[in-house]
Amino acid sequence: MIERYVEFIGEHELNAIFKYAERLKDLSILHVNSTAAGGGVAEILHRMVPLMRELGLNADWKVIRGEPEFFTVTKSFHNALQTGVGEIPDEYFKTYEKWQEINASEIPLDYDVVFIHDPQPAGLIKYRKKGTWIWRCHIDISNPHPKVWGFLRRYISQYNGMIVSIPEFARDDLDIPQIAIPPSIDPLSPKNIPLPQTTIDRIVEKFGVDRDRPLVLQVSRFDRAKDPIGVIEAFRLAKRHVPDAQLVYLGSPATDDPEGEVVYQETVRAAGGEKDIHLLMLPPNSHIEVNAFQRAATVVMQKSIREGFGLTVSEALWKKKPVIGGNTGGIRIQVINGVTGFLVDTPKAAAHYLVYLLKNKKVREEMGEAGRDHVRRNFLITQQLRRYLMAILYLTKRHAA
Repeated sequence: MIERYVEFIGEHELNAIFKYAERLKDLSILHVNSTAAGGGVAEILHRMVPLMRELGLNADWKVIRGEPEFFTVTKSFHNALQTGVGEIPDEYFKTYEKWQEINASEIPLDYDVVFIHDPQPAGLIKYRKKGTWIWRCHIDISNPHPKVWGFLRRYISQYNGMIVSIPEFARDDLDIPQIAIPPSIDPLSPKNIPLPQTTIDRIVEKFGVDRDRPLVLQVSRFDRAKDPIGVIEAFRLAKRHVPDAQLVYLGSPATDDPEGEVVYQETVRAAGGEKDIHLLMLPPNSHIEVNAFQRAATVVMQKSIREGFGLTVSEALWKKKPVIGGNTGGIRIQVINGVTGFLVDTPKAAAHYLVYLLKNKKVREEMGEAGRDHVRRNFLITQQLRRYLMAILYLTKRHAA
């Protein structure tokens, strides 16, 4: 399967991947995260782990479990780490530690290399039996809640290294090696493969969207960090100038996000039953549906207020769609302002660029071409795979062998 990527990355890149993998074949590698479906981390692992195995690596993936009380705690931690604010009761820390102990008793951790993804399972390091442990942080921790970060930092400082999505997320208060590796999309996944036009039309029309009118799209969890209310506000401002425009906000639930339903209901109230605002809550594995909407969209938005990376930006750029993105986190390295889309700080600014792009087909096409090339050169899964292999080589001290 991995040879199929040659058309995107070339023989030289593929040979480098095989070369690095050859030096790691005697190691066992484990990935641990908090959900098997929903969100970018699970999506990447569904593609990354099989690719590692195809290279001959002994790679495995485990998902921690927890009751709602645990995921309420970790969602609070997630929000507090990204925003720097929040009320965190002392008992939350006890709940967090209780579930680390439970999961440590159920997940075999005796691997040579262990990737722990995000804060939810970060405390498993306390139960390390052997090996090189790497904390892979997918969120923005540049301005974290002091109490939550102080608690997690005690764990993170025990890792052999940390991987962040962009250099700006690195921490001055850690002495461990910190490596910047952006997430990625898989051009061969159901979410990103080319689709027949008839499939695109059929899926979009099934949800009551008119294929003959301009379509503004945001694909995100119903999460306040994704600013769903701001998306609606921007759309309403833009619609004054493009009256036939339609908005689709497409989200999915995730087992580690108990807040999703609450934010969805907030968004429903903000939409006020307006017929041209479509709020869709689809199952986490609705990859073909997401693919179809992204290809049908006229302009794609990712108006996040906080964002670790935002895989949906690269997904849209790959499909040659200009993106209006929140000026935050990893969106900044995907949306090159004025080249692949526009970065914005307010709904008013988003509306301004929405109108501009909806009315200028030539600009949309030029940005679409630039966006696809930007993703091809920087954010495909083979590049992330190669960088992970290099990180393992470095942190296991095999890079100089």
